[in-house]
Amino acid sequence: MRDPVVAGRFYPADKNKLKAAVVDYFKQPEQKTPVEAFAIIAPHAGYVYSGGLAAKTINSVCIPETVLLLGPNHTGQGSPASLSQQDWSTPLGEVTTNSELIRLISQQNKNIVIDETAHTLEHSLEVQLPFLQVLQDMLTIVPLTLGQLSYARCEEIAESLYRSISAYHSTVLILASTDMNHFESRSVSQAKDKLALNAIEAMDPCTLYTTVQKNNISMCGVIPVVITLLLCLKMGARTATLVDYMDSGDISLDTKQVVGYAGVIIQ
Repeated sequence: MRDPVVAGRFYPADKNKLKAAVVDYFKQPEQKTPVEAFAIIAPHAGYVYSGGLAAKTINSVCIPETVLLLGPNHTGQGSPASLSQQDWSTPLGEVTTNSELIRLISQQNKNIVIDETAHTLEHSLEVQLPFLQVLQDMLTIVPLTLGQLSYARCEEIAESLYRSISAYHSTVLILASTDMNHFESRSVSQAKDKLALNAIEAMDPCTLYTTVQKNNISMCGVIPVVITLLLCLKMGARTATLVDYMDSGDISLDTKQVVGYAGVIIQ
């Protein structure tokens, strides 16, 4: 069992308080009827900062029983592309990993390995689970963390994921977990994030990859998002729509050093 590591820090550790918080986030007045989507991009900061935007984004789409979670590897532990096959625990209960889809992915690409050490202390996927748990009682997940990869390796992984999902024969939602630019002024971060979001909204993974590198955009989940865009293009996606954008200064009121957050729906 993969136990939670940021409960009590990024979100409430108490089951009832967490459930109430998630339900409250879902009650945003502008929330629309959920739509079918190939993927979403959602932030992974503490709920006080980005929980509202994560909830708004996740609640914007229909959540199937199987969700493929792609997140960055902040700790550097484990392999560059690491699957978890352990079931995961949150204060809301246990979440089962989808052994069939994990097996298909592992068989498709020997460079995507089962490596629990990459997940033990990683928060980027954990923080998404309570939102998904509240919306989908039958939830199963495929957690995949990704380190720094070449664009060619991103293409290779996207192709492997596409073949695996095609062989799975059931609906899979992809969730790419990322925050945007980190710890620069609001004006600098907004300018940098606009460059990255323009590439995302254009469904242009190659431009996103090079833009983040050339402009020193500290978007922690750029690799998960690049792979998600590549994968969704193979699946027939045509549009990426910005749900909303904000930064940590909207909560802390400190605009000298902010972290950007974006929610995106890919259809």
